[in-house]
Amino acid sequence: QVQLVESGGGLVQAGGSLRLSCAASGGAFSSYTMGWFRQYPGKGREFVAALSANGDITVYADSVKGRFTISRDNAKNTVSLQMISLKPDDTGVYCCAAGFVTSKAPGPYVFWGRGTQVTVSA
Repeated sequence: QVQLVESGGGLVQAGGSLRLSCAASGGAFSSYTMGWFRQYPGKGREFVAALSANGDITVYADSVKGRFTISRDNAKNTVSLQMISLKPDDTGVYCCAAGFVTSKAPGPYVFWGRGTQVTVSA
């Protein structure tokens, strides 16, 4: 089992930056693929980024490619999402997730954090 807790969300203006962090505990963090998803009313759950257990596979949604960067520190059991050039469409609850497959779909992720709110004003 692994427990995930996100932090770093907040309110920013369009064009601003935020860095989200996800702290893992209670499980073998280094064995899991880690992903970030976001959700906003009327938009559904949307894939953002994922990083394989050993860091050799990185996947981004087309909407964030070039603006967001996912990274992990297996020694500290943390995953981060650095976000720049934020847009109002980036608004949502951002959740980190742990799974066994580096996928854009939510199904393979078996552990989920509660999420952190990101709001980007126009």
